[in-house]
Amino acid sequence: MRAIVLGLCTAVVLIIRVADAQMPLPAAKPPDGATLFKQQCAVCHTTSLSEPMRQGPALVKIVGRPAGKLEGFRYSESLAKADFAWDEAKLDAWLINPQAVIPGATMVYRQAKPETRAAIIAYLKEQN
Repeated sequence: MRAIVLGLCTAVVLIIRVADAQMPLPAAKPPDGATLFKQQCAVCHTTSLSEPMRQGPALVKIVGRPAGKLEGFRYSESLAKADFAWDEAKLDAWLINPQAVIPGATMVYRQAKPETRAAIIAYLKEQN
């Protein structure tokens, strides 16, 4: 009986040590900017001027473009009066809270995760 208990204890210790020795799983790779754009932005925006406008303006060449000034898109009155060009900092602030950047803006999307905003902005920069 003592041999059986000793054998079981040894087996349990070996199982625990083998479990401790296993390699941890790698962290999941976060989605890239193109994927995030398709998942979170493409319902309202395109990245092509040849596609029909959606609820929001096309975002091709958004970096450096004056806010509220894409020809062919009807902006809200407050956005049409904006007096700045889109850069990374403005896009980041916009994605956090559009109404804080331009009161009266109609975009309701908000993104709290800095890494998600950064990936989307990097993708938009690639579209320039």
